[in-house]
Amino acid sequence: MGFRCGIVGLPNVGKSTIFNALTSGGAAVANYPFCTIEPNVGIVPVPDRRLERLAEIIRPANVIPTTIEFVDIAGLVKGASRGEGLGNQFLGHIREVDAIAHIVRCFEDENVVHVDGKVDPLRDIEVVETELVLKDLETVERKLAEIERRAKSGDEKAADEHEIGARLRVHLTQGRLAQSYQRTRETAPIIRQLHLLTDKPVMYICNVGEQDLQAEPAVLAFVRAHAAKEGSRVVTLSAKIEAEIAELPPAERDTFLKELGFAESGLERVIHEGYTLLDLVTFFTTGPKEVRAWTVRRGTTAPQAAGIIHTDFEKGFIRAEIMKFDVLGQFGSEQAVRDHGLLHIEGREYIMQDGDVVHFRFNV
Repeated sequence: MGFRCGIVGLPNVGKSTIFNALTSGGAAVANYPFCTIEPNVGIVPVPDRRLERLAEIIRPANVIPTTIEFVDIAGLVKGASRGEGLGNQFLGHIREVDAIAHIVRCFEDENVVHVDGKVDPLRDIEVVETELVLKDLETVERKLAEIERRAKSGDEKAADEHEIGARLRVHLTQGRLAQSYQRTRETAPIIRQLHLLTDKPVMYICNVGEQDLQAEPAVLAFVRAHAAKEGSRVVTLSAKIEAEIAELPPAERDTFLKELGFAESGLERVIHEGYTLLDLVTFFTTGPKEVRAWTVRRGTTAPQAAGIIHTDFEKGFIRAEIMKFDVLGQFGSEQAVRDHGLLHIEGREYIMQDGDVVHFRFNV
């Protein structure tokens, strides 16, 4: 399990360049085959240096990273929710994503025409958010029509659902995002089932000029303030630089990044912010056949994590034998960890932690 991220933005903001750089670059980083499900969907491995260390210790036949799926949406324009441009036909593709990466243009370039004449990140954000809100409003309208049909057939729950939907419709009509709609324990599941676009966590990826990587342009302050109000994350990168990194052999990338003054690539920064945004953690399984990374939401129990590997593991869960990555990395072998009494036996209530190296014991 990884996570799915839908990429949105206006035309000419560097969206396709970033998508291509992230996907092709990410695939090469981990020597993992780039997979294209559709022309606008790419699956790439999540770079994790801990996997490299585990592979040194365990020496497995295979090393398998967890993955992230990027869904690239055609550049949105005003009216996309009504079918203008190409955006409308792709908006449905991000219904099931976990988060939205909103690419925002923060660079000046006379050779790249801005769709609205001049660079204005907050205006661009508003245009895209408006189209997403309108698309959500369309979804709610369809749901209300369905509820009304159910009410006529005598469905007792329809009246309550209709009231929730009607209030949400008013909220969206006011141009407000679904994520700001106040909900209760009872209403939250009903709203979640709608998979509204503006109810998803958002990460703003600010595409800046190469010269702005060390000193942020003034417009970024406005984007950060806007993101802070929403509880969103902000990542800055240069599409041009990321494209250059993607073209380099893996062995040369670290050197290139160090020359630029960076410890990690834009892909890695996007993933780290995405994990923070979605509150995700990574655990590892090891053995002679493979060392593998798995991604789960924080708060996942040991049996639930085992079930991600195989449903039988959850059904027949007995215990989890847990080592911490830092401890295993320090001692250099699983046996040494055991000898020092640092292997922990955990039961059904154990909450998985980032960096756990686990052997699940089960009986089917």
